Amino acid sequence: NTINFLFFVCSRALIFPLLIREGKPTPFFTFVLALLFCVFNGYLQGRSLTTYATYPPGWLGDLRFIAGFLGWLIGMAINIHSDHILRNLRKPGETGYKIPRGGMFEYVSGANFFGEILEWFGFALACCTIESFAFALCTLFILGSRARQHHK
Repeated sequence: NTINFLFFVCSRALIFPLLIREGKPTPFFTFVLALLFCVFNGYLQGRSLTTYATYPPGWLGDLRFIAGFLGWLIGMAINIHSDHILRNLRKPGETGYKIPRGGMFEYVSGANFFGEILEWFGFALACCTIESFAFALCTLFILGSRARQHHK
């Protein structure tokens, strides 16, 4: 579980920013709030998993862990594929709004948000900690709100 969390954080913090071509500048205050949230959440998740969480023998074969891991894996795949579609919407120098097509965008208008929400609820199910569930709920509320704004 800790490896799953670290993999996501590294890909989101190091790989994803390098793949973005151009974008709107992020206000500094928003950046600072996001950074503080990520640092606090990373500490909370890491501390929870390494210090307080205890799992019975055979946990990796438990249905909750398997379903959670599959949810996390499918959510991550949806998230990565959706981000790829979004990065390639416009040709270099092109501006304006475009509606994404393909992948999960055929079913939901915020496929990238849906993938990340699924990812973190899968993580929460695999970990079965109050901290991971709290993060999944925060993700749902924050990204759900953004998805609704994007849909409009």
